[in-house]
Amino acid sequence: MCAIAGLYDASGRAIDLSALERMVLVQAHRGPDGEGYVLLDARGQERPLAVVGRLADAPGTRPHRHSIGLGHRRLAIIDLSPLGHQPMTTEDGRCWVTYNGEIYNHVELREELRGKGHRFRSASDTEVLLAAYREWAEACVTRFNGMFAFAVWDGDRRRLFCARDRMGVKPFYYSWDGTRFAFASEIKGLLAGGLRPLPNQRAVFDYLEGACLDHSKDTFFEGIRQLPPAHTLTVDTQVMVQRYWDLPPPGWDGLSMRDAAERFQHLFRDAVRLRLRSDVPIGTCLSGGLDSSSIVCVANDLMFVEHAVARELIGERQKTFSSCFEDPAYDERQFIRPVVERTGAESHYTFPDPKELAVSVSQLVWQQDEPFGSTSIFAQWNVMRLAAQRGVKVLLDGQGADEILAGYHGFFGAFFADLAARKQWLGLLWELAAYRRLHGPIPKYVVANLARAFLPSPLVRFVRSRVTGSVDWIAPEFRRQWGPTPTAPSVKGSHFHTMELQLLTWSGLRALLHYEDRNSMGFGIETRLPFLDYRLVEFLHGLEPELKIRNGWTKAVLREALAGILPGEVCWRADKMGFVTPEDIWFRTSLREMTRDILSDSRTRARGYLNVEAALTEFEAHEAGRKNISFTIWRWLNLELWCRRFLDQPACV
Repeated sequence: MCAIAGLYDASGRAIDLSALERMVLVQAHRGPDGEGYVLLDARGQERPLAVVGRLADAPGTRPHRHSIGLGHRRLAIIDLSPLGHQPMTTEDGRCWVTYNGEIYNHVELREELRGKGHRFRSASDTEVLLAAYREWAEACVTRFNGMFAFAVWDGDRRRLFCARDRMGVKPFYYSWDGTRFAFASEIKGLLAGGLRPLPNQRAVFDYLEGACLDHSKDTFFEGIRQLPPAHTLTVDTQVMVQRYWDLPPPGWDGLSMRDAAERFQHLFRDAVRLRLRSDVPIGTCLSGGLDSSSIVCVANDLMFVEHAVARELIGERQKTFSSCFEDPAYDERQFIRPVVERTGAESHYTFPDPKELAVSVSQLVWQQDEPFGSTSIFAQWNVMRLAAQRGVKVLLDGQGADEILAGYHGFFGAFFADLAARKQWLGLLWELAAYRRLHGPIPKYVVANLARAFLPSPLVRFVRSRVTGSVDWIAPEFRRQWGPTPTAPSVKGSHFHTMELQLLTWSGLRALLHYEDRNSMGFGIETRLPFLDYRLVEFLHGLEPELKIRNGWTKAVLREALAGILPGEVCWRADKMGFVTPEDIWFRTSLREMTRDILSDSRTRARGYLNVEAALTEFEAHEAGRKNISFTIWRWLNLELWCRRFLDQPACV
């Protein structure tokens, strides 16, 4: 994990070195272990100038005629020696790379490339990336199993080649004005390079009304885009973006539950094994849910039975990190303890404090770059901070499992709708009865998802408003100009697969990965996500829904595969929580005054986004307990705090 940044002037003019250095330094939290630059000339008339350390202190950089600059901040994870320093070049000096991420199968690729005549000086995966590019050109990305965002300057072809991993675990932001191309790991890097922060009103409206985040290639900043997951980008005299991978068609492969469970266990175990490759201390997140518990239990066997990790990097026991609350309605220790007892792990707990959130919310907003969905981000932020304090630099986490294994209870509505559409009435009645037996009365959001399949759009919006709260609080003129929210992608003939596709590629997982990256990198920690190994994603996306939801259980194939590996009370728990916070209570207590102050502030009213009187009325209903619209309230606050932090302040510092 690292920070990357770069400038390329396609007209051949010299780049602004001060801007490049600011872009790198503002992202220094992502890479505390080193800093480097290389200055290049697209015409090949100037010799490459590599700099270790601060660019401003390097001799020979002023004056200069280099039209390309690549910058890097290093978080050393694999090969901690200076041989892993970036930007890195090939032996002949013709290709240079700045790279963020990990290629987990770098060991196997290195051996394959050695067989093709490539030589290696280091043990870093960065050098493997460069050799793979020289061997397979753009197709190298299809050989990588990992998370990555990188830019390669190809001196032979005189072009910049950039890529982002299949699922979008690692970020890549860029701007292009027809001449100047700039990129960075975080948006603040581009702002530090001189871009003026202007709000993208389309993104603001979609966030307020639909809670949409990271659902398109645009961002909350006008003129700043993100390279979509599974895409490459090439720059010479123009920018060309191209997809290199896609989800396979949703399948009905006919596997039995037993065969599917065996295949899942094999792929999942190998995904965890690859993500244990590290030269620094490694630990795991443990929320008490199925996903993180599965990782902890499988990783423990790999660590201490198969010795997949050097003992000096893990100690005598695996280290786990959890977010907890004194309120038992939000606390998961009853499920964390059985996993800790089963594995003998060394558990570490953090207790998020709403008073601290009120004080540090500006820093959290700054870290995230864009507004986010709820205060659950604060719980994860506390977990990452705790891990950093304990000296851990790599954390395994369970992100992605809910989306590919139908873990959200909203999937039940889509599943029921498909059974009804296929007239499988006995199956539908069976599953409805099983749901009620395990979970009690069917909640409103499941009914809403079922209704969505059969009701006209106006009625769907009505049902949604009853679940999430009124949207009268959006300023009428703002709604008239930018409404409605865009249509989500769909899969013909399957409500279940439509929901899965939307969560994986439109609104859901992408936002969660955004949060995970900023929270972890804010403390110099690399998080790794076994459930998003592309082999596992392809396999699970191809399974029929009845292997994911069965007899009222979500994640059926995972439960079947890991029964006996997971503690029984965790494997067969029916509820779901994760890293949540009691924000509905916080808005009635600790955060009440802050909420009222922000909503009543003249700056909030002047934005023109909210009908403040209607918002205050809605907030009073929440305060009184007549509604629970905590997610909606957070969006009001977060948007205003984002405006103050990024739009109202004169400089990105």
